[in-house]
Amino acid sequence: MHRANEPIKVISQTPFLRLVTIGSWSFVQRAGTSGVVTVVARTPEDEVLLVEQFRPPVQARVIELPAGLAGDIAGSEDESLELAARRELLEETGFEAESMKRLFSGPSSAGLTDEVITFFLADGLKQVGPGGGDESERIVVHRVPMKELDAWLAAKVDAGCLLDARLFSGLYFLRVSSERTFT
Repeated sequence: MHRANEPIKVISQTPFLRLVTIGSWSFVQRAGTSGVVTVVARTPEDEVLLVEQFRPPVQARVIELPAGLAGDIAGSEDESLELAARRELLEETGFEAESMKRLFSGPSSAGLTDEVITFFLADGLKQVGPGGGDESERIVVHRVPMKELDAWLAAKVDAGCLLDARLFSGLYFLRVSSERTFT
């Protein structure tokens, strides 16, 4: 059994990740970031904004909500989670949001990493650019009508894409309870 406040020991580190242990439990930490954000964005035309990109760890194209890291850019280490959500939405999709509402925070994989993802709901969207990510990314932006989403996702799976699990957490807030938050 592990106790709170046991010391963390670094086993190995890269510029982006650390393998650490607490007692006998090994897990991964992100290096050089202050948080992770995911953006749930629906256009005024009732389309959900999704991104598609190849992810080397799973060797597949993955359908995701716009997302990224906070505080990972030199000189912006104190970047707020909301500002990171706005930046990632713009970089990845080309959209700006009039408002950004914090929905909830939760672990991405509590047995593997200490990473906690904060979800935001983007409202009042306006397209101001093409999106596609930064120079290191090759992101395809999808504007999918909500009424066609289930069939569209099924077709993407049939075509060999994987669906990021965070997608379904975000869709909960669009389909069931966009007024409910857990912050």
